[in-house]
Amino acid sequence: MHYVSAEGLTKSYGINPLFRNISFHINEGDKISLIARNGVGKSTLLRILSGNETVDEGKLWVHKDVTVALFEQDPQFEEDKTVLENIFHLDNPVIAVIREYEAAEEAEDGHAIAAAIGRMDELDAWVFEAKVKEILGKLNIHHLHQAVKDLSGGQRKRVALAKTLVDIGFDHKHTLLMMDEPTNHLDVEMIEWLEHYLNQENVTLLLVTHDRYFLDAVSDEIWELERENMYVYRGDYENYVDKKAARIESEMASIDKAKNQYRKELEWMRKQPKARTTKSKSRQDNFYEVEARAKQKIEDAQLQLQMKMNRLGGKVIEMKKVYKSYGDMAILKGFDYTFSKGERVGVIGKNGVGKSTFLNMLQKLEPADSGKINVGDTVIFGNFSQQGMVIKDDLRVIEYVKTFAENFPLANGGSLSASQFLELFLFTPDKQYTYLSSLSGGEKKRLQLLTVLFRNPNFLILDEPTNDLDLPTLAVLENFLSEYRGCVLIVSHDRYFMDRLVDHLFVFEGDGEVRDFPGNYTQYRIWLKENEKKENKWQQLESSKSKGESLSVVRLGGLPVASQEPIVKKKVGYKEKREFELLEKEIAALEAEKQQVEEQLSNPDAPFDQLNILSRRTMEIAASLEQKETRWLELSEMI
Repeated sequence: MHYVSAEGLTKSYGINPLFRNISFHINEGDKISLIARNGVGKSTLLRILSGNETVDEGKLWVHKDVTVALFEQDPQFEEDKTVLENIFHLDNPVIAVIREYEAAEEAEDGHAIAAAIGRMDELDAWVFEAKVKEILGKLNIHHLHQAVKDLSGGQRKRVALAKTLVDIGFDHKHTLLMMDEPTNHLDVEMIEWLEHYLNQENVTLLLVTHDRYFLDAVSDEIWELERENMYVYRGDYENYVDKKAARIESEMASIDKAKNQYRKELEWMRKQPKARTTKSKSRQDNFYEVEARAKQKIEDAQLQLQMKMNRLGGKVIEMKKVYKSYGDMAILKGFDYTFSKGERVGVIGKNGVGKSTFLNMLQKLEPADSGKINVGDTVIFGNFSQQGMVIKDDLRVIEYVKTFAENFPLANGGSLSASQFLELFLFTPDKQYTYLSSLSGGEKKRLQLLTVLFRNPNFLILDEPTNDLDLPTLAVLENFLSEYRGCVLIVSHDRYFMDRLVDHLFVFEGDGEVRDFPGNYTQYRIWLKENEKKENKWQQLESSKSKGESLSVVRLGGLPVASQEPIVKKKVGYKEKREFELLEKEIAALEAEKQQVEEQLSNPDAPFDQLNILSRRTMEIAASLEQKETRWLELSEMI
């Protein structure tokens, strides 16, 4: 089924066009990611498709049977109403009875629950109610009678997401779901659940996201808005990067060819006679077309910077027996750690376990309950916080930057003016005289990052730096941080960003426990799943022994599955005994190699390519251990 057709769409704000004469089609089942720099028009295009904005020129057709659902970065609510009233806002009998049932359950009103159950049975609403329960549970939404106006920014975002998913879950048969940065303010488990949910629901999707793993998981086509045009790429993010590089190379070759032709035509124009024949007039017109092509600029502008970092002394930060709690909730219990020069540490854990409090304690913005936090005299913090910029006056961008300094020192001894520094961060001269209040969310984030780096810090603390940043800026930020010689502490739910940059993780496990894991986020998830499998296997084995039964281990689809059925022991021969002995040695050798690889992965000076090789070897070892341990269990039962 054909959902949307757009022909020759053009949209401008003032004299600056966001996009010009773009055309596209969306069919049922399409899963598309939209990529562009901040301020180029991604969110505007979504609002146009949803009917919330109009185009300057062009035709837009949306099938009459298609419902367009838009999840925006800045969701709108009926502020004085409750979470429950905002989520279940549709005027539909099934939605109404589920709203009554959820309200009765939370109020623990037995009579109301019984009455709601009767109506649920009449309308056969239980399947949809189960879906609603899943959505609310996975997004950690429990206080349904709380007024929306009292929610935090992260809670508002999750409620808005739940509201959108409930709407499309009720009837998504012909729905175009458009989502603008849906992973912001979600922890990793929520993001992974959302990936699974969107694939399971089989919706037609148009998505704006900076999370590259999420992009690859839920979409199979990428649209890019650039220089007022739209470019379409089939495939994943890696394919997009390759194809875009090839496109730019081709365009550069075309411009070079036009420049050569322009030089020849320019010479002819200077020598042409004053009399204008039809032939010469035609050639003159062609000259101006060639001139336009020759002077075209392919601006693949990137944030490139060699900053003069303040010297970091031998002593960085020492934390000794640090305790911190809020009431009954423990954040740290006797935490010990000494930071070294050039460390890159990722901080992960569920929302609310104290990650931001930990960052504040390092900077002496919050006190510890007990213990010592000694910060070296040479440490200069650069804090990129979730709160964003603190703006007292609505200044122009250039005026705001000059409140920090007029010039920025470089590593080569030179310096940049505030205006030149802004250009490196993709703020054109025109944009520099824009008022702060007129900037997009992503542009404000980019400006916030600029002001953090403008102070030449040697210990960067980045709290969710990827939220609202566009993918081109993110890729360049990663390149900058990979060359940065100071310490970096990153709190992020962006798995790709963490995998690329961190050497090891502080895992906040709750109840004051913090694990120091030697590896990046993907390696941690692999390790976590391995441990869960081992635990399950041994629990099954112990359960089997306690019941006096034999444990039969079979393999289905490559995974060990335990069966409690008694088995007849086979006669054990020399071959099986020998295999059992060799397996014990092989498992021990693999465990030793695994430990060595993990130590190498924790080396902060290891090149990125080597870390990739080591990461792949970690997965190979894990798979081999899984196979050998399963076989060892089988033989141990026989012997």
